[in-house]
Amino acid sequence: MKTLITSKYTDEELESLRDLGYKIVFKAEKDISMSDDIRDVDVMVCSNPFEKIDIEEFTNLRWIQLLTAGVNQVPIHKVLAKNIVLTNNRGGYSIPIAEWIVLKILEMIKNTREFYHKQDDKIWKKDTSLLELYGKTIGFIGTGSIAQEAAKRLKPFGVNILGVNFSGRNAKYFDKCFSVDRINDAIPQCDFVVIAAPATDKTYHLIDETVFSNMKDGTYLVNIARGNIIDERVLIESLRSGKVKKAALDVFEKEPLPEDSPLWQMDNVIISPHNSWASEMDERRRYEITYKNMEKFINGEELINVVNLEQGY
Repeated sequence: MKTLITSKYTDEELESLRDLGYKIVFKAEKDISMSDDIRDVDVMVCSNPFEKIDIEEFTNLRWIQLLTAGVNQVPIHKVLAKNIVLTNNRGGYSIPIAEWIVLKILEMIKNTREFYHKQDDKIWKKDTSLLELYGKTIGFIGTGSIAQEAAKRLKPFGVNILGVNFSGRNAKYFDKCFSVDRINDAIPQCDFVVIAAPATDKTYHLIDETVFSNMKDGTYLVNIARGNIIDERVLIESLRSGKVKKAALDVFEKEPLPEDSPLWQMDNVIISPHNSWASEMDERRRYEITYKNMEKFINGEELINVVNLEQGY
């Protein structure tokens, strides 16, 4: 079973994959191009080589294991046309991103940014405007593994947790869930809105002018999903008007965030460079998911994290 891997694993990890019965071909993703030695691979383990190599040129490709949780970089129509199974790294980044969500919520209500500025300027001045998280309502747009890990960590703060997903199905650690067509029933109840949904055609600009208008005045917002789920123009207007009191943004409609974006200059915005996933464990978790699935694939067993190609998640 021939496999193309575009992410550098340790020699020990590669050997363990060979021991499963795979012939491994490594090509660094940043330098990859189509060549005869990879054209006939059965399996591809990668993040985003799709702008450099065309899936249609593979003759035997049956399965793609993504090392990312997001799938919007994949040419889904080509994957469907060639009947390729697609799996992702869903859950691989859930713990560090969940910790990040909790961190940013607390940073915003405890005004830590302002205290850091005071420290820089050697200003000793108390701030009595700080809020408690206790008793507040946090709404998650998306109730998958990231949202559930975050909800699990937020529950001990004594908060009410609402979720919005496609079907309105219940999710672990959530007090109540709404279907996406009832998003404007959920949004007005929320003191905090956390975007944790996948980027698909159905979620593009899901958080639009109508959703913003239904938010409480002074809502706090966190986005760790994808920038295009929010209409960024309306977000900027809402930050200026106070409809959104503060926002912690790790993702943007265009990345890197352009230097002329008004978001850079806003005192009520915390910006980070798509960094919430990072931890000392991320490479190990990527490998573990890859190993489990490669073991299942060669044994003809059902794979984990199979992407619903019609839904895009």
